[in-house]
Amino acid sequence: MAKSYRLFTLHAQIRDIDPPIWRRVQVEGSDSLRKLHHILQAAFGWHDAHLHEFEIDDNSYVMMDVEDILEFMDPKKTFDDRKVKLEKVAYQDLRFVYKYDFGDCWDHDVVVEKIDIIDAEPDGSAYIVAGARACPPEDVGGPHGYQRFLETLREQPRSEEARDLRRWAGRDFDAELFDRRAANAALLRMAANGWGRK
Repeated sequence: MAKSYRLFTLHAQIRDIDPPIWRRVQVEGSDSLRKLHHILQAAFGWHDAHLHEFEIDDNSYVMMDVEDILEFMDPKKTFDDRKVKLEKVAYQDLRFVYKYDFGDCWDHDVVVEKIDIIDAEPDGSAYIVAGARACPPEDVGGPHGYQRFLETLREQPRSEEARDLRRWAGRDFDAELFDRRAANAALLRMAANGWGRK
């Protein structure tokens, strides 16, 4: 009998941003939560410059390779995200939180929209089906800081502050733009390099 594998379709949306910034991503069930972290980083356009955590069914999945992480966590409910596969903790309609950057507090609400059974053996790739709007710049100050950033660019576009913000964020920053092809190209590079297979 041929072995079957699971393909998860996840909808991830950054909390407290309106209009919403979201991605729909297909991920192999055999991927670790650490790999899912990197997939979400590429899908949104984050730079992986900060700590992260998954909160799933009252448990935390964290970077155990970071010194002193357990000082802030309940050891009975905290697990190493490198050692847990998505298919072991996720199920249809599950809602969980992916937290990125504990200073800016970027919480992503993630929903398991669909689980497909496939015959093809996992090849290590993920795929972004759809999405909307650009990722906020790193270190902009969380959802409220991003709102102020956008208001300054919109309401005072010729001010010195707006010029400084454009220099800092990149002159070509467009809050409405999501380049799905570029994000999928980043995921293809991850798969081609064999990232996450160890």
